[in-house]
Amino acid sequence: MKYWLFFVAKLVLTVALFVGIWAVMEAVLPEPASIRTYKLGRFGQDLTWTTAIFVYFLAAAGAMFLIVLDQRYRCRTCLRRLRMPVNSGAWDNMLRLGMPQVEYICPFGHGTLNVKLVQFTGREGDDWREHDDNIWRELESLSSGGRK
Repeated sequence: MKYWLFFVAKLVLTVALFVGIWAVMEAVLPEPASIRTYKLGRFGQDLTWTTAIFVYFLAAAGAMFLIVLDQRYRCRTCLRRLRMPVNSGAWDNMLRLGMPQVEYICPFGHGTLNVKLVQFTGREGDDWREHDDNIWRELESLSSGGRK
């Protein structure tokens, strides 16, 4: 739940930022020209506004892409960036060694993310596997048993 709330918070902050940028654009850029009683539209007829809207759209789309990309490589439990990418499989020996993929792990051992590099049937989802705390419990029991 925390994972999705963090994603929504990033989206809301980005939308608020771009609403503010739009308000600044409207305040700073001049109104399009008008011919007698007919007012020209902003997009497509005024070069300044058209260029500003194109740049605005590219910046907004880029920001949304970066938010989704950042969220993809975060731990689902603690929201830290996943670390230690390990390549497995091979392009030239796919049938023998398996499909190429990259595996990322949470620094605190909450889980691993397998990202497939080959997608034959379209976009395949990433495989997030959550790890149990068994390893920590085992280490804790060993350390407490050794001290007594």
